[in-house]
Amino acid sequence: AGGLRYNNFHTTAVCSPTRAALKSGRNHHTVNMAFITEMATGLPGATGQIPNATAPLAETLRLNGYATAAFGKWHETAAWEASVAGPFDRWPTHQGFDKFYGFIGGETNQWAPFLYDGTAVVELPDDPDYHFMADMTDKAVAWIQYQKALTPQKPSFIYFAPGATHAPHHVPKEWIARWQGKFDQGWDRLREETLARQIKLGIVPPGTQLAPKPPAIRDWDTLSADEKRLFTRQAEVFAAFAEYTDHEIGRMLKAFDAVGQADNTMVVYIAGDNGTSGEGGANGMFNEYTYFNGVQETVAQMLPKIDQWGGPETYPHMASGWAVGFDSPFGWMKQVPSDFGGTRNGMVMSWPKGIKAKNEIRTQFGHVIDVAPTILEAIGLPEPTVVNGTPQIPMEGTSLAYTFADAKSKERHTTQYFEVAGNRAIYHNGWFARTIHRAPWEAKPRRTLDDNTAWQLYDTRADFSLASDLASKNPRKLAELQAVFLREAEKHHVLPMDDRVFERMDGAAVGRPDLMAGRTSLTLAEGMTGMMEGVIVNVKNRSKTITAELDVPQQGAANGTIIAQGGRFGGWSLYVKDGVPAYGYNFLGLQQSSIVANRPLAPGKSTVKFDFAYDGGGPGKGGLGTLFVNGEKVGEGRIEHTQAGIFSADETADVGIDLGTPVVEAIGSEAKSKFNGHIPQVTIEVRK
Repeated sequence: AGGLRYNNFHTTAVCSPTRAALKSGRNHHTVNMAFITEMATGLPGATGQIPNATAPLAETLRLNGYATAAFGKWHETAAWEASVAGPFDRWPTHQGFDKFYGFIGGETNQWAPFLYDGTAVVELPDDPDYHFMADMTDKAVAWIQYQKALTPQKPSFIYFAPGATHAPHHVPKEWIARWQGKFDQGWDRLREETLARQIKLGIVPPGTQLAPKPPAIRDWDTLSADEKRLFTRQAEVFAAFAEYTDHEIGRMLKAFDAVGQADNTMVVYIAGDNGTSGEGGANGMFNEYTYFNGVQETVAQMLPKIDQWGGPETYPHMASGWAVGFDSPFGWMKQVPSDFGGTRNGMVMSWPKGIKAKNEIRTQFGHVIDVAPTILEAIGLPEPTVVNGTPQIPMEGTSLAYTFADAKSKERHTTQYFEVAGNRAIYHNGWFARTIHRAPWEAKPRRTLDDNTAWQLYDTRADFSLASDLASKNPRKLAELQAVFLREAEKHHVLPMDDRVFERMDGAAVGRPDLMAGRTSLTLAEGMTGMMEGVIVNVKNRSKTITAELDVPQQGAANGTIIAQGGRFGGWSLYVKDGVPAYGYNFLGLQQSSIVANRPLAPGKSTVKFDFAYDGGGPGKGGLGTLFVNGEKVGEGRIEHTQAGIFSADETADVGIDLGTPVVEAIGSEAKSKFNGHIPQVTIEVRK
């Protein structure tokens, strides 16, 4: 109500690319972020490493006297650089921010996040009511107050980026209760109701039609009673997470009022870095990591957890039907930049002192690359040509400041390409041409990249929702726009296009750097903790041996974690319980396997070894595990299933403790899981 609503503003349809484009003012391929950092390749425009020639807005502001801070999600540091070994060039505090408090990867457990303050790991409080959303807000409020108390003459810049509503959908129960019964009508009626509200609000033109939903999204009326019960709960939790987040954002914004700066603060509020996610597939997930490991959860498996949904016992996502429902009036979702359901995120810009218009709508085309130029123009700073000695690639966005005073001003951002993993489109002078190359729930693309037979054409000036394909009626215009796409793709390093998705999870196969490249062993020691998955030797889909040198207490039984990787929703742990060594494998929280020794450890020095002989025959297979103490076999057992793709985006590998959530519930995590002896050395060895 106090600013301008932009109903024609766009992201890139995926998180890392959107964030890198937003903060630099350049297209995501220009800053090497073709896809998320964990799926970087060796191809131009896709390396996952932001170049010095595209300095972020925050660095320009910092060098011009601004205090700068980032809170929440980052997801722009190359996966192989996210360790204590660095380099730290692409960490927040080397990307223009004096202060960073948040998580480095793409998502985090809101109840038990793995956080950094700058580059130092944060020790979480022992608080059963802890939630990261409230924590990051507290830290932001304190920072705002500190700045005005200590350096009132300095302007400030904040990047406030909640992990919401990205999965996992974690939210306190009292917020979930507020939404009970609000989605019983299902996603089909929800789309209709939402469109009617949008038209009434004036943010969608009268006469707009609902775009066709993907054939894979079932009609709500065809679902079983159990499916409806589970799916409505998923939506209630998602909505509660969104409302809780908005509440905390409001609490942060009130801090500017408290320090007398509300009228003089420009707020750019972008509702998400992509459309709603359809990665939950047909049924949703109690554990989102099943998606990344190619495992489909069933309704029968999830229903017993319905009352826990959104709590610490779950790591949930929702059924893909809700993605279409919440992206009304569009037809697609996240990962699909070839549809506005993937890219058109609502944006509000408010600046009481600088924008006289209030509670108005702006319809000019906008994109995240326009935000940095807008801020520079608003505060009167020129775009730098050299930053820290490096000549700069010019910003590719167009300032939106021309829209502040005049709702009818002529659109200036007239051409924009979109592309992620082969899903691609082009906006040009009101026309939009696109091809749907792959749905988020599809493991493989629908056709080859050189097949141009499935392109569609829309006139966005008369078709807000992309409901009426004009390709057959105007093939000449379609051909013209296809040529424009190729021209823009060549200019901005989109070519060669790469439509691999899950294949990119194997860094060696796609040519990205790997801290463990060529190594088959890694020796660690007590105190080495917080190692993300991208910086430790990969034990998935192969045989391994873990050898630990232990110093067992002379008094009392040995207890605690020797080494663990992952947590409650997938991982493995070599541990000691009541003096007895054991190995536990947690398959996606769906199946627990334990191999326990037949005797306890004696006091003093011991060598515990666990060997896993992988069955082979493809990814995600099982194998035989054998446990040894001082060279003697003390236990053996089968592990029927292993995780093929990823253990976790934010759970870590730790020696002598299990940080975050526990791999083995009986051992626990954090301080409870700390080994009560000493671990001079642990060696992980892998073999084919």
